[in-house]
Amino acid sequence: WKGQGGRKSEAGTRKERRDWTRSGQVRMNALCAKMNGLTTTVGSNRSAYLKGDRSVSAPRLVAANTPAAMGAGRARGRTPLKVVAARVAGVEIPNAKKVEVSLTYIYGIGPTTAKKIMTKTGVENKRTKDLSEDDLSKLRKEVEDGGYLIEGDLRRFTAMNIKRLIEIQCYRGKRHQMSLPVRGQKTKTNARTRKGKKKTVAGKKK
Repeated sequence: WKGQGGRKSEAGTRKERRDWTRSGQVRMNALCAKMNGLTTTVGSNRSAYLKGDRSVSAPRLVAANTPAAMGAGRARGRTPLKVVAARVAGVEIPNAKKVEVSLTYIYGIGPTTAKKIMTKTGVENKRTKDLSEDDLSKLRKEVEDGGYLIEGDLRRFTAMNIKRLIEIQCYRGKRHQMSLPVRGQKTKTNARTRKGKKKTVAGKKK
């Protein structure tokens, strides 16, 4: 049972709730009117979108080295698109470095092999970005068909050798298995590359 004071407070709460709902409706109506005003504004950028026309025109592709593209790039404050890296044997070699250095980015090709490739192809040792398409084709052909053990084949070859050593359980195989140095290095200190991050052992006496 509620007293008269309880009934009055409940009536007051109900009235407040009704007033709040009305003010919310008024605000919503004002917002809708504002949105309608935007759709009818002449020359408004958003009017077509708000009316429901959401079609986007396809971008026009222009070659990066044409005057039109360069001019457009400058006007928008952007630099024109350009090739960043050449692809040789499935690897992107850097564009700004000399070819001899760029070739060493391919797994299995070091400075000596890179020099040998350059001598065989007769390509001048200039920056990769300055190479002609013909020079790049020569390099690709020599690297891919020259009998060099590179990239995936070399990784597989190495993995198979390690697997064989582990299977026959020779000394080197066991060292590989335990992730320890294989070639007689000390392990009391150092050898962190093979052993990994230092693990603290609790209660170890010196």
